[in-house]
Amino acid sequence: MTQPAERPSLYDRLGGVYSIATVMDDFIDRIMVDPRLNANPLVDEAHHRVPPAGFKYLVTEMVRWATGGQQKYTGRSMTDSHVHLKINGAEWEAFLDDFQQTLDKFARPAEEQAELKALVDNTRSDIVVDSGLADGANA
Repeated sequence: MTQPAERPSLYDRLGGVYSIATVMDDFIDRIMVDPRLNANPLVDEAHHRVPPAGFKYLVTEMVRWATGGQQKYTGRSMTDSHVHLKINGAEWEAFLDDFQQTLDKFARPAEEQAELKALVDNTRSDIVVDSGLADGANA
């Protein structure tokens, strides 16, 4: 009797480093200019202080690690990287919207999208200091 084949990691199902780097390149370009995020002066300042290439590298490194790739994440913790930015719930929702737009642009399959979004959702409590959303918005 044959053993069922082990399911490939999310990293492999996403296409590996080049595919992940391409998607993260688009995503970081998108969030760096999003007026909903840059309305927060602390985020806007960080977006102009941090070189996009280095930011893209670290985000790609983190996604590779979090999805089961061989890469080890070498950046700071999510809390250390974001606590000074005072990101609120509405800004988090804008960030998630940008992420969804990027996933849609690259036509990532629904199952892989759900897994990626779950990984991102796991970082929310380390990033968002105000869990409230803008008036009228639903969680």
